[in-house]
Amino acid sequence: MTQGTVKEYDRRNHNGVLLLDDRTEVYFDQGSLEGSQLRYLRIGQRVTFDLHDEYGRRVARRLEHITLS
Repeated sequence: MTQGTVKEYDRRNHNGVLLLDDRTEVYFDQGSLEGSQLRYLRIGQRVTFDLHDEYGRRVARRLEHITLS
């Protein structure tokens, strides 16, 4: 899985943009949160996700928060 940081998040539509460690932006939508424990995201929150190519752009799927152990 890939790691990134929440850059933008629209709480009403449950979509936004993640920032990879190399500063690449990746889009996510409500479907990316389905099946996860995440209800809301915070700007700056670290998450893991699967990267997919859809319609000519990279999108995040299966978002999960990073827990510190």
